[in-house]
Amino acid sequence: MDLSITGLMPAVSQAQLNTDFGVKMLAKTMDNNEQIGQNLVNMIDAAAMERSVNPAVGGNFDMSV
Repeated sequence: MDLSITGLMPAVSQAQLNTDFGVKMLAKTMDNNEQIGQNLVNMIDAAAMERSVNPAVGGNFDMSV
């Protein structure tokens, strides 16, 4: 069995391509999660602002059965 370097190059190239793709997908996922986290912080800040301006909102609710 002849295992020359030229015979291994396509496999190494494919492995590098797979690694590069995985790294780019992970980076994109991390960017998306960072944006989702920032949106969540903004929503919490907006809710805190509403409570500071109108503290009675959401404090009580009426329920009938």
